[in-house]
This record gives sequence, structure tokens and C-alpha cells, in this order.
Amino acid sequence: MKLLLANDDGVYAPGLHILAEVLSKVADIKVVAPDRDHSGASNSLTLNRPLKPVLTSNGFYSVDGTPTDCVHLGVTNLFDVVFDRVVSGINTHANLGDDVLYSGTVAAATEGRFLEQCPIAVSLANTGGHHYSTAAQVVLKLLLKSDKLTLPPRTILNVNVPDMPLDEIRGVKITRLGHRARGGLPERTVDPRGQERFWIGSAGEGDDAGPDTDFWAVANGFVSITPISVDMTRYDVVDALNAWVPGGEL
Repeated sequence: MKLLLANDDGVYAPGLHILAEVLSKVADIKVVAPDRDHSGASNSLTLNRPLKPVLTSNGFYSVDGTPTDCVHLGVTNLFDVVFDRVVSGINTHANLGDDVLYSGTVAAATEGRFLEQCPIAVSLANTGGHHYSTAAQVVLKLLLKSDKLTLPPRTILNVNVPDMPLDEIRGVKITRLGHRARGGLPERTVDPRGQERFWIGSAGEGDDAGPDTDFWAVANGFVSITPISVDMTRYDVVDALNAWVPGGEL
């Protein structure tokens, strides 16, 4: 098994190092990650300058770019390896519901969608316990049974793990994405030179968080696995839109 590991918290993030340590026991791994925290970078690519990969002392590659940049380089010509799968994480906080729109962790996994096996984004629903080893062991267990899994092309698995010891995890739930309520307003501030600045506000709480959602699963001690896709087409409204512009005429 040949795995490319990446994240959005940066090349020195503890979750990435623990994930690499655990998965290296069963797979050939390479690691490429941003040189700093790029949380919230989504699927952005750096197009206005060249990127500089740097080999760090532990063998990980650090890139002065986004999570998507890292995986794009990793699966093309940074390594002379044909990878089976991308695993992204372990993110320092959950990526539930609408979070996937902004998440650099999910974006890094998404960039591996053309490989033979579906990419995995893994996040720890951190409540202060920092049980990254639990999340790493969850991924290991999933990979060891992945030969039994066949999914459509371009499927991404978004995995969220409760922040608790492995023996306290209640099991696994296959979930849909829930939805957050609207987040907090940006906070106004003024810098030392009198210029107005804004801090982006906190994410909203789970608004659609019923028993079949990722929110519910994690809150109740279950690992949440949500299959997602880059196809954001709203197929259920196609007929209504065709009726709105009958014959395609304005």
C-alpha cells in the first residue's frame, strides 16, 4: 500500500506526525504538507508564483503553499511514486457539515480523487483530550479492511473521530453531512495604526444535527464516516429550473 499523507495544519502539526507513525507500520508513506497553518484554505491553488518544496529533517516535505498545492505536487511529479490513496489529517478539530466547504483537510483529500482508491480526510473532534492516537488507529483499522470496499470514482471519505480513548469509542456510523447554523459575526478591531480590521467569527452550532448526521454521531461517541463528492449539482431542482426557462429561452 502506497500512501500520500498531507494536512492543512502544517508540516509540524502533531496529528500529521502521529498519523505518519501509525500508518508507516502497514504502508509505504510519503508526506507533504504546508509550511504553516492553512486551515480554511479550501481547494485553493497558488497560481501567482512558483512553489518551493523543502525536505525537512524527518523526511517530510514542506511546501510554501496550500493543502491542495501539496497534494497536487505529491501525486504528480514531486515523488517518483504512483500512490494508491491520499490520507489527509489528522486535523486538530472536527470537519462536520458545512465545514467541508472551507476545510483544507478535506480539500487535500479531494485532490487525491483521481487515484485508484478513495481518499480519506480524518479529523479529531477535539475537546481538549488531544487523542490523535485514537484517530490514527481508526484510520489504520479502516485501511486494513479497505480491500472489502468498492466505491464510485471520485468519492471522498470524510472521517470525524470523537476525542476519547480508542476503547471508549462506541462504534462507527455511516452518516450524511449535517448543517451548521449561521456563524458569529466578524469581530471589528483597530490595529495600532488606526486601521479597521475584522476577525472572522466562530462557526455556528449544529442546526441540522439529527441521528443520521455526522454531528450526532460524534456527539454520541461514534466515529462518523461520510461519503462526499465534488459533484455539487442539485439534481432535485433540475425539472423546476427547466420549467422556469421552458425551451431554454429567456
